[in-house]
Amino acid sequence: MYGGVCFSLRSMDQVLDLHQEDFNVTVEPGVTRKALNAYLRDTGLWFPVDPGADASLCGMAATSASGTNAVRYGTMRENVVNLEVVLADGTIIHTAGKGRRPRKTAAGYNLTNLFVGSEGTLGIITKTTLRLYGIPEAMVSAVCSFPSVQAAVDSTVQILQGGVPIARIEFLDDVMIDACNRFSSLSYPVTPTLFLEFHGSEQSLEEQVNTTEYITQSNGGSDFQWARDAETRNRLWKARHDAWYAALALRPGCKAYATDVCVPLSRLPQIIVETKEDLIENRLTGPIAGHVGDGNFHCLMVVDPNDPEELRRVHLFTERLARRALAMNGTCTGEHGVGLGKRALLCEEMGPMTVQVMQRVKDALDPKNLMNPGKILQPREL
Repeated sequence: MYGGVCFSLRSMDQVLDLHQEDFNVTVEPGVTRKALNAYLRDTGLWFPVDPGADASLCGMAATSASGTNAVRYGTMRENVVNLEVVLADGTIIHTAGKGRRPRKTAAGYNLTNLFVGSEGTLGIITKTTLRLYGIPEAMVSAVCSFPSVQAAVDSTVQILQGGVPIARIEFLDDVMIDACNRFSSLSYPVTPTLFLEFHGSEQSLEEQVNTTEYITQSNGGSDFQWARDAETRNRLWKARHDAWYAALALRPGCKAYATDVCVPLSRLPQIIVETKEDLIENRLTGPIAGHVGDGNFHCLMVVDPNDPEELRRVHLFTERLARRALAMNGTCTGEHGVGLGKRALLCEEMGPMTVQVMQRVKDALDPKNLMNPGKILQPREL
């Protein structure tokens, strides 16, 4: 916002400490998610948080990334054990104590989670210690089509209420599945759809799948189309991760803008139905894809950047969507963060007193406002 200096930590790319028997590892900022999982390949362990991109793990901590696996394994918030952070004055701190990596702690303030999701505004993360998981014995994916949005989202809520430890449960509306079919050469029915994935032993998978099939069929869902081998599974999830490009391909020459609200599960059917009505009413292209197991979904708005009237309609739509989520006791951002665009919404969501406390924390750690100035908190008159 104000010019300044941009740090690239790409060359700090070492995996420093792997403790297989303790299920944790410490990495530098240049280590990406895929690079870590390639490094872990022979250990029987993996790091499951998957935002789609092959992102820097310290960057994922800074933005509190999550993604398709979060319903089972949590977001970065649940999977960061310790951080090394360089503060604005050059002080180096370890948020849980140097070298510490217990599975749980009740010691002092939770500084680790203060920096997770701080978007570079409080310090620069130079190491992160992460929680690892055993690679499941078996994985299987399935696709299920539904007669309506309500039926698909009701199924999601019931699957979670039934205690099925589902690994991924992704919703795509009819517009999105049509775009994915065209872009990724698939042939799924153009109706609201769930992509599901199950992890566990062969025996536990059978039980999970039976329960899930019973629930989806009682909501009018189709028979499952299976993706059992790794290649077919990877193709399915690549299609889901390519949803952004699939949406862009609906209107060549246009740009995309993603929304990112998150609501309590029970409110999910209502907000998705209302959002689709809003899109149709305002003549907007916005296919919906969502991590519905977390109550989180995205409208991938495809907009002509040279049409000021359409840009205005998109802007008003995104404000309405965020306020709809807040009215349902949700949040204006489940994954993407506040940055510049949601600073006013953050005040509405948190209330002025809470934002004031955030400002005091920022002032204490970065009194000269050097770290990513202007992001998250509104700039103050100095």
